[in-house]
Amino acid sequence: MTRDELQAQLLVALGEIAPEVDLAALDARRPLRQQVDLDSADWLNFLVAVHERLGVDIPDAEAGRLRTLEQIVDFCEGRGAGA
Repeated sequence: MTRDELQAQLLVALGEIAPEVDLAALDARRPLRQQVDLDSADWLNFLVAVHERLGVDIPDAEAGRLRTLEQIVDFCEGRGAGA
């Protein structure tokens, strides 16, 4: 899976959690939770959706460091998502 495909899958997962968000308007380098206004429950649901969709576990210690869509793509890519 390419980086673009990974990002597309992440956006699908995010769209399921926050359907009101204009996914095309998101900046992959800006903090995602601020752009989408996700509360902690929605953020957790998003991380669970990432696991279900891509098979990538994001430990709590890592989840706090993943702020941007680009960082999440990097993390998933580093864990072999879609390989």
